Amino acid sequence: MQEHGMDQKNLDIYGDPPIPWSRALEELENIATTDAKKTFWLATVSADGRPHVAGVGALWTDGTFYFTSGEGTRKSRNLAENPNCTISVNLPTLDLVIEGTASRVTDRATLQRIAERYAAQGWPASAGDDAITAAYSAPSAGPSPWNLYVMTPVVAYGVATEEPYGATRWRF
Repeated sequence: MQEHGMDQKNLDIYGDPPIPWSRALEELENIATTDAKKTFWLATVSADGRPHVAGVGALWTDGTFYFTSGEGTRKSRNLAENPNCTISVNLPTLDLVIEGTASRVTDRATLQRIAERYAAQGWPASAGDDAITAAYSAPSAGPSPWNLYVMTPVVAYGVATEEPYGATRWRF
């Protein structure tokens, strides 16, 4: 079954219909404008195969996630070795996990646009030469500047936590 050109598979074992991607998308877009303190969980993999999970201030925009990370942090070192990652979030009616690949963003126009989005949510970010700068960030973020990453989504999984229930996999 497809929705908006996406392949979708119903994973529900109780007979509920597939969750439409539009439901997940609407909740992601609403969170982007209503809940600046929402924690997104970034999972990366170290060179020796150990997983690493860290809370990040991600932004959902243009159909993808953007997030920042200090150059020397575990997550940045892991992404430099292996760009595969997941971002998970508890939305108002869905638990959502999106798998994909992350790449560093250095073009000035995107840095400026995303820094402005962060600033609109209350983090006084600005675009530096090839990264995001600010007077402060999360205590675990490492020192400024912070690299900006964009995730290219590949597959997502949603499990409804409120009616209508269901569980669905979407392929982008």
